Amino acid sequence: MPNPLRRRRRVLVTGASGFLGRHLVGLDTGWELIAPSSSALDITHRERVVAAVRDWRPEAIIHLAYRKDDPRNIVEGTRHVTEAAVAVGARLVHMSTDVVFPGRPTPYREADPTFPLNDYGRAKADAETLVAALDPSAVMVRTSLIYGTDIPGIPQTDVAATLREGRSFTFFTDEIRCPVHACDLARVLVTLAGRRDVSGALHVAGPEAIDRLSFATLIARWYGLNPAGLRGAPTPPGTARPGVVVLDSSYAAGLGLTTRPVSDVLLPVGAA
Repeated sequence: MPNPLRRRRRVLVTGASGFLGRHLVGLDTGWELIAPSSSALDITHRERVVAAVRDWRPEAIIHLAYRKDDPRNIVEGTRHVTEAAVAVGARLVHMSTDVVFPGRPTPYREADPTFPLNDYGRAKADAETLVAALDPSAVMVRTSLIYGTDIPGIPQTDVAATLREGRSFTFFTDEIRCPVHACDLARVLVTLAGRRDVSGALHVAGPEAIDRLSFATLIARWYGLNPAGLRGAPTPPGTARPGVVVLDSSYAAGLGLTTRPVSDVLLPVGAA
């Protein structure tokens, strides 16, 4: 019989107030969650991070926090969180992105070399390099466009604003990603927090590759809006945006870490 006095496993979640973080803390995880605000745990201050992690002594850390427009926050913040995880022997699950790749016609696997096109991608790639060097036992999860249902994501609110408010917005027809539901991804991250047998880069994205305009069309119909007002076009020349970035998530699927196709989730209003 379980001991009622035994403390549940404790996991620290950085960036818990962000879109993915809000989905994660809303799950029934079986873990004791520590989810400090960014003001309570500023990842750019090494001493504060190390001291806080030593006080909390989590068994695992899920590192979601970042500022997309601040490479220092991404790289140095990740360094501090990783060093703190190593100091207490915590399992580290680090969140990364598909834009560490430049885009190509064939899917990317974990062993493919990174070659980011923009500052955000370069910072995320540098953060991955740091994690791998400081904590080889950590897992670095690369994912794609994240959306939600109870809580809509930015790709969804962009579509709603375009159609409801008449905003000018172009959805690129040659930019292809693998959208993933935030709850699916959050569940995988929590599972990985307890899976020390998985390390290195790991691709966890949706199983369905779709261009931005088609994704926007699904979103519009999910909202019950007419997608006829959406405008699609190729990416402008010289834009530092990856084109076709399809993550091969078959390794994760083989570990039992699966996600749902976006077309099975964002069903049109009134669909069964």
